[in-house]
Amino acid sequence: MEKRLGSNSFLRCAREIAASHHERWDGTGYPKGLSGEQIPLSGRLMAVADVYDALISRRVYKGPVPHSTAVTMMASESGTAFDPVLIEAFLEVQEEFRSIAMAYCDLEEEQIMISL
Repeated sequence: MEKRLGSNSFLRCAREIAASHHERWDGTGYPKGLSGEQIPLSGRLMAVADVYDALISRRVYKGPVPHSTAVTMMASESGTAFDPVLIEAFLEVQEEFRSIAMAYCDLEEEQIMISL
């Protein structure tokens, strides 16, 4: 589809996100072990959103953690799991993350934890 729609299509961005959002800033992620700015910006951005969502949401293997705990955990991974510049930006807009999460959460348990 990328060949058909062109390399500047949304599909290029989707491919980058799918292929790189589990890479880590320090190079210990997967699938390629990319580090720092080798990781496409789209993947670095999605890593922040994906981890926040995973932390505040119920999973079959864990309960949701409070918003404040998720923020603290993510801040502690600045420069290791996450791009430090993006974590700095995340900290500045964390209340917007909370508001969006609150609007779209699936469970009352998650709503309670997001408010903490």
